Amino acid sequence: ERHGFKVEKGICQLATAFRGSYGSGRPAIALLAEYDALPKVGHACGHNIIATAAVGAAVAVKGAIDEAGGSVVVIGTPAEELYGGKVTMVQRGAFDDLDAAMIVHPSVVDMASIQALACIGLEVEFWGKAAHAAAFPQEGVNALEAMILAFGGINSLRQHIRERARIHGIITQGGEAPNIVPAYTAGSFLVRAEDEVYLDELKEKVLNCFKAASLATGARLEYKWAAYYAPLKTNSALAEVFSKNMEALGRNLWPTIERGLGSSDVGNVSVLVPTIHPMVAIAPVGVSPHSPQFAEAAASEAGNRGLLDGAKACLLYTSPSPRD
Repeated sequence: ERHGFKVEKGICQLATAFRGSYGSGRPAIALLAEYDALPKVGHACGHNIIATAAVGAAVAVKGAIDEAGGSVVVIGTPAEELYGGKVTMVQRGAFDDLDAAMIVHPSVVDMASIQALACIGLEVEFWGKAAHAAAFPQEGVNALEAMILAFGGINSLRQHIRERARIHGIITQGGEAPNIVPAYTAGSFLVRAEDEVYLDELKEKVLNCFKAASLATGARLEYKWAAYYAPLKTNSALAEVFSKNMEALGRNLWPTIERGLGSSDVGNVSVLVPTIHPMVAIAPVGVSPHSPQFAEAAASEAGNRGLLDGAKACLLYTSPSPRD
């Protein structure tokens, strides 16, 4: 607002989403201010850098908008890690009438484009029957055993899925006390694949692990599929320009490689709008994202340099001196 942007708060019926626009007409270029954090480790995915780089690039490009016309739009997109804020925002029209969307993500390497898997969440619950675990175990139905059996089934399934598919999860509730047969357990899982077709196939196999555990123990299964993250579709023309800008800033880009096969709700945006999701290095190779070490890097001087270089590389330079 201080820089002359028109800001709409609470867009898409999401209290923490916003849209800040400057200029008018086309082309309309969106910079995605993605923000979220991770339990216990904070900004171990560098969302502090992602959001701030988007705002910085948008404010810096105002002069070009004044000269050439068009508009720049900062879209604040919350809850990327697990709840898929952009999934909801896509459904509610936040990315309609845009010509391009850009986001810069911190990493351990500089890359103009990445691969991101299709992903869907699965919330599961088993309902059993409580009983005294020592005196009357035969009276109980053990919901925790059902969850453990399901984990065993998934571990066996992992041997027979495609190399780039992923299944992982946690038990969020496992019982009340060791001398009570657990009457309730809950878990949260993610299923990932390279494309939607194989993801659908894998979803059925994963769900069968939970259904089999329910049959084996007698515990009742309840489940719910969560937000679907589409695989990322990178726009090659935008990625090429970003790559040249990064090289002009003195960064040596890695080729597109099959590493860090995570997922992002930016994939859902890329289905609708030409999109890039490049990486800017803020930590040495070997430091894992989602770790305390990466959180430290995201608040370091290297993190600040990555923030500034990422913002500059989004501006599609024509200047021979981009560091100016």
